[in-house]
Amino acid sequence: MKCLLLLLLFPTIIFSQDCDILITNGKIIDGTGNSWYYGSVAIKDGKIIKTGRDIKLSAKKTIDAKGLIVAPGFIDVHTHLEGDEIRDPEAKSFIYDGVTTCVTGNCGSSNTDVGKYLRWVDSLKLSINVASLIGHNDVRKAVMGRANRDATADEMKRMEDIVDKAMADGAVGMSTGLIYIPGTYTKTPEIVSLAKVTAKYNGVYASHMRDEGDSVTQAIEEALTIGREAKLPVQISHFKLSGQHNWGRSKVTVPMIEAARKEGIDVTIDQYPYTASSTSISTLIPDDVLADGQDSIKARLQRPDVRKKVINSMLERLKKRKLKHFSYAVVAYYSPDTTYNGKSIEQINLMKGRKHKAREEALTVIDIMMNGGASAVFHGLGEDDVKYIMKYPFNMFASDATIRIMNAGMPHPRGYGTNARVLGKYVREEKVISLEEAIRRMTSLPAQKFQLTNRGLVREGYAADIVIFNEATVKDISTFEKPHAYSTGFQFVLVNGVLTVDNGTHTTARGGQAIYRKTL
Repeated sequence: MKCLLLLLLFPTIIFSQDCDILITNGKIIDGTGNSWYYGSVAIKDGKIIKTGRDIKLSAKKTIDAKGLIVAPGFIDVHTHLEGDEIRDPEAKSFIYDGVTTCVTGNCGSSNTDVGKYLRWVDSLKLSINVASLIGHNDVRKAVMGRANRDATADEMKRMEDIVDKAMADGAVGMSTGLIYIPGTYTKTPEIVSLAKVTAKYNGVYASHMRDEGDSVTQAIEEALTIGREAKLPVQISHFKLSGQHNWGRSKVTVPMIEAARKEGIDVTIDQYPYTASSTSISTLIPDDVLADGQDSIKARLQRPDVRKKVINSMLERLKKRKLKHFSYAVVAYYSPDTTYNGKSIEQINLMKGRKHKAREEALTVIDIMMNGGASAVFHGLGEDDVKYIMKYPFNMFASDATIRIMNAGMPHPRGYGTNARVLGKYVREEKVISLEEAIRRMTSLPAQKFQLTNRGLVREGYAADIVIFNEATVKDISTFEKPHAYSTGFQFVLVNGVLTVDNGTHTTARGGQAIYRKTL
């Protein structure tokens, strides 16, 4: 009778669970870089409430992780989500690659009203968490358009106000894209001034540098100068050496980063593990031709003197690479004619019935630009440089991608397989770095750099962003020839304690959140 009375009075206590999800029997790699240990992780209300070797708690759901790695959810610090969030809110290309948090707004491109954007992200509900930088190119365009000139004092004040508001509203830093218009027209002092506004909020300066090939050392020095003068942390994006004639120079560029850190500059880098880059085909065109809008570009390219200059510039670029054709440039997406997708400029030129000459191929690039341009994949990075850069301990892994839409165009495979490629090819097969070190670079290092508090570690009190994968089978499936393929090996993914991948299948859950910069 006494037991019955207790049951009637306290039914919720009798039947309540100690936690929502209990992960057992896994090899826990906690994100610190320390070695794995066998243990369990208990999750309740989106947080990790207990970790250890012997947890005796009841749970609504138990995940047996025997034979699997349990790690913090991966943080991709260099993404370009803007515009594709609504096309696939489940963000499957990221989730199936173990990514639970993305930092967007890179390469100078972002929403200028970051607060509004983050609120929209929260209302949309994605499967991933999202933090954002404020992009300098879009700030400049909002004030000056695509003008090729210095900013006036009034324009500088207006740009500073936009950056200030973005940082106050939760941006984690400011980004630049100094090979893109109008960033390429911007002198260093302008960037320093805006970086100083960012520094007031303890934000990060993330830069797609002015050059990643012939003048890469000068570009690195500019990024370091901005960090030094504005007194803020620096993140150099997609660290690499472009062009066959620059292969091997990582043995010069990486020591520059090491020396800067010894000097006291908080500089780190990120990298995608591939020997090809991807960006706009417009990067083949001289900067001054790209000023103002598409109408202006088209008008210039119709002038014989400008066309001659553009062709000579492209041929000189080809000569430096010691190539005879533009076979290294492959169109990823060209909206006026999707038959171009996946074909090199050399192949497209032949499709058009033109002579098999580099000069004719340059004309093909001009034709593409006359019709609005295209995204492209550029083959021209050295595998030895990829590995050398990968060994540097303050280097993160990043996709430099948006949310991939299955079967849309012929995009770079990094948008599907960056983390799986590191874990499968470079950790398991080639042993370039250890598993624990790779996970540290994917988790706690980016969380620390971008001040994503309470993420990046399997630790009590932290957000329950967790990936559970098979270290023996994790693999990137996406290739340059067949890019649309999700990575395999990630058996379970949790985002803020919400089971998002269950036994290798996306549950359609959308438990992601907007992440705001930590309040000072």
